[in-house]
Amino acid sequence: MTRPVKLAADIEAMQRLGRALTFVCGADHPATIAVQKAVVSGTAEDIKTARGLFTQLKPGHQRAALAMMAT
Repeated sequence: MTRPVKLAADIEAMQRLGRALTFVCGADHPATIAVQKAVVSGTAEDIKTARGLFTQLKPGHQRAALAMMAT
């Protein structure tokens, strides 16, 4: 099954976010696990959960992860 181009780009960004969160928060952090699960499944429910957990991170952790994605 091929994903639409926009969704594929979103999944690619979530993969980068997952790697950044692993570094910033740790591999066992709930947000990291949720993002990695969303990347694998691609379901709207998992993506929504991952985004929700990301927004609950401390602002400094959010900025650090997003800064790592930009480089």
